[in-house]
Amino acid sequence: MAFEFLHSQVLDGVPHGFFGHSGGVHQFGYGGPGDEAEVGEARAGAANTLLKGAPIVTPHQVHSPDVVSVKEPWNDSPTGRPVADALVTARAGLVLGIVTADCGPVLFADRRAGVVGAAHAGWRGAHGGVLENTVAAMEALGATRANIVAAIGPTIAQASYEVDAPFRENFSSDDDRYFATAPDRESGPRWLFDLPGYISARLSNAGIALTHDCKRDTFAEGKCYYSYRKSTHKGEPNYGRQLSAIGLK
Repeated sequence: MAFEFLHSQVLDGVPHGFFGHSGGVHQFGYGGPGDEAEVGEARAGAANTLLKGAPIVTPHQVHSPDVVSVKEPWNDSPTGRPVADALVTARAGLVLGIVTADCGPVLFADRRAGVVGAAHAGWRGAHGGVLENTVAAMEALGATRANIVAAIGPTIAQASYEVDAPFRENFSSDDDRYFATAPDRESGPRWLFDLPGYISARLSNAGIALTHDCKRDTFAEGKCYYSYRKSTHKGEPNYGRQLSAIGLK
């Protein structure tokens, strides 16, 4: 299989990648279009591209703050996977993966300790603490917070993420800098929410000194990435997921 994917310079030397859909060829999420066996094959192929022969380990994601520490790989099947939105491991020879379609995929590594992590950070997960929980879970495996670096993959950008007053009410005045005023609609005021900026700030506040944002907008770059919001706005089938993955040699 041929895949198109991004690297982040902060993760140089660590097998990782942010995989797009390669022009519609790949769909990495179970429960959507495509035969389940083909989805599994794409996920396994992406993992093999990063780390030859390594199994892929993914959670059943539910927009939670929960993290699983992976000691042994499990079967990457449509059902039966642990429910969580982040994974960490100190075990070499496997690849951690999470899927997204506007939410922020965040990959972590402490090269010195040999610990990596992957988190699915939509606004609910980021607001609920999934990023901080991932860092804490990495520390429990021997990582040092000051040595952890993080990369944010393709995520819906602020210019594409219009939100309403009920959404805004989930945040405090301390978060005002992540909201830019948008034109009002008949149903009330609107803002543009900076999800990548919010994720970056949460990481910084958690003690992560070096974070790289790939600055790729899933909503605007449909030739490369799936966007749940864009598909919903267009009344199109709204399921399609990209994969973000990281492993240890």
